[in-house]
Amino acid sequence: MAIEILKPGLLTTVQDLGRIGQRLGISTAGAMDSFALRVANALVGNEPGAAGLEITLMGPRLTFSQGAVIAITGADLGARLDGREIGPWKAHMVAPGTTLDFSGRRSGARAYLGISGGIAVEPWLGSRSTDLTAHFGGLEGRALLPGDRLPVGRALLSMSLLKRPAFPMDSLPSYSSEPTVRVILGPHRDRFTDQAVSALQSGSYAITPTSNRQGYRLDGPKLTHTRGPDIISCGIPLGGIQVPGNGDPIILMADHQSTGGYTMIATAIQADIPLVAQCLPGDRLRFRAVSLEEARAALRRQVDWLEAATMEPEASIWDL
Repeated sequence: MAIEILKPGLLTTVQDLGRIGQRLGISTAGAMDSFALRVANALVGNEPGAAGLEITLMGPRLTFSQGAVIAITGADLGARLDGREIGPWKAHMVAPGTTLDFSGRRSGARAYLGISGGIAVEPWLGSRSTDLTAHFGGLEGRALLPGDRLPVGRALLSMSLLKRPAFPMDSLPSYSSEPTVRVILGPHRDRFTDQAVSALQSGSYAITPTSNRQGYRLDGPKLTHTRGPDIISCGIPLGGIQVPGNGDPIILMADHQSTGGYTMIATAIQADIPLVAQCLPGDRLRFRAVSLEEARAALRRQVDWLEAATMEPEASIWDL
């Protein structure tokens, strides 16, 4: 089976949960909103790490050569099958020759297409994710183009997939154009003034137009250092909030580099990364410091939502 791309949309790429390559100096890449991709895969009966399509702002137009089960999660871009609008966050059967397109953005920034069997491009270092900066993974390391054909893995279609309820809307992350993002202070808290820590939590930070999948540059209250912004380069995490010498924070996203030499005042908790991933330039972020225990509890709730809504009681799709 294959998917044929008729129109690629603004930026459509193959993504999974990313590659473990940071020890080699390689970006993890993967879905910006990994929660949405996990739900899409669960709804169509895939493993959590199966590859799907990440669709940014303006959706593609594509056709399916054979029947499949699909799900669209994440941003609401007005998904349609043969011109008929379909509901998000639930499984749908598509017949051979069916066309999927999108009428236009209503909310969010990135939608995810999960398809039974997963996108079966060749893996690179254990992942099918596209790294747009390094130009590898996915399909030739690039965004999709008209005429591309994506292979799809073999899947045993089951009507039981279509009997699963839609993922409950009250269990979704609180997507917003001005979310409050929970953070854990550090790892370089001691390199910032108390005023900087207070400003981070009381201010509102606009995402600037220079932001991308590597990181969001933020404009808001300046964050002051106690003894300079530079450190010996160290490993940096997804969601780390670096602060260079100009005092303007940068929150690191899926394509972030493996190491960096700027101090990090805080790190966004994993459960709230989807809130950031669904924001656009001009949207605003607020930050609130929480404990490690609260961060773990928030992630545990997401795991429970996924398991309760999409899997059999004895099955698990997200190992902690």
